[in-house]
Amino acid sequence: MGRKRKPKMEYRYYEIPAGSPVLALLGDKWVQNYGREIDYLHFHNHLEVGFCYYGEGTVTFKEENLPFDGNMFTVVPKNFPHTTTSTGDSISYWEWLFIDADKFLREVYKDNPRMAQKVIDRVNKRAHFVSVQDKPQIGALVQQIIVCMRERKEFYLEEVKGLILAFLLQVARWNREEAEKAEFETGNTSLITPAIDYISECCDRPIKVEELAAMCHISETHLRRVFRDCMQMSPVEYINWVRIRTACGELKRTNDTVGDIAVRCGFSTLSTFNRNFHRIMGISPQQWRKDPEHFERKLLNYDIKAKKGW
Repeated sequence: MGRKRKPKMEYRYYEIPAGSPVLALLGDKWVQNYGREIDYLHFHNHLEVGFCYYGEGTVTFKEENLPFDGNMFTVVPKNFPHTTTSTGDSISYWEWLFIDADKFLREVYKDNPRMAQKVIDRVNKRAHFVSVQDKPQIGALVQQIIVCMRERKEFYLEEVKGLILAFLLQVARWNREEAEKAEFETGNTSLITPAIDYISECCDRPIKVEELAAMCHISETHLRRVFRDCMQMSPVEYINWVRIRTACGELKRTNDTVGDIAVRCGFSTLSTFNRNFHRIMGISPQQWRKDPEHFERKLLNYDIKAKKGW
C-alpha cells in the first residue's frame, strides 16, 4: 500500500519596498473571488494584515474555519498557515498590508534590544480575526494605515511609521490579554517558533537540526515531529526553501555573481545551489535573473511538499 499523499501548502514571499515600513496591496485588483480552485493553506515571510470591506466567505487558520463578512480584519504572524475563501462565486473586497514587524521593532528599539524582542515575541504569538466593532482601536489603526498608503500625502511615510508602531504595540498588548485563553493555533507551533525565527534570520549559516532542537528545548526527534505536524514540512525542507527565497531576492536586487550569492545564502558549493534552485524554481538562477517576474508566479504555485531534503 502506498504512502498517504502529503497535503499541499504554499510559501508566499513578499518584498517590502526600500524605504517603506509596509507593502500595501490596495485597489480594484483585490476585489475578486478568493480561493477559487485552491484547497490548501499558505504562509508568508512577513506579518499580514487584511481588511475586508464587503463579501462573504471563510478565513481558515490551520484547521479552524471562521466566517467573514464586511468590516472585519485579520492579523496573521509570519509563518502561520492560513487562507481566505469566498463563498461560491461571490465577490469579496479585501486590502492587504505586509509588515516586517521584527525588523521594524528592532529599528525602533535599537538601543533596547530586550524590549524589541519582548514586543516581537508578543506580536508573533498568535493570529487574530475579528470585527472592527470588537477591536475598534486596532481596526481604526489598520484603516488609517491603508488610507495613508493610498493617498500618499506629504510626510505619509513618517505618519505610517507612527501608526504601525501604535498598531504593533496594541497587538502586543492584545496578545498578552489573550495569554490566559485557549490558543487560536492548533498543535504546538509555539514550541518551534525559536527554530523558525532562527532559520529566517540565519539561513546563511550552517544549521543543524540538533541545534534547532536545543533552541526549542526539545529533542531532535520531537522537533522533527512537531515541525512536520505544524508546518507540513521537515526542518531541512524549510531551511532549503528559505535559502532559495533569499537567493531570489539577491538575484533581483544585485549584480553579484551567482557563486557569491550562493555562498551568502548558505550553500557550500555552486553545484548544490544550482541543483536546488532549479528543483524549486523550475529554471536556472541565470534564467530567473533575466526574467524575475517568474519568482512570484513560481512561489504562488510551488508545492513545497513535492520534494524532500537536498
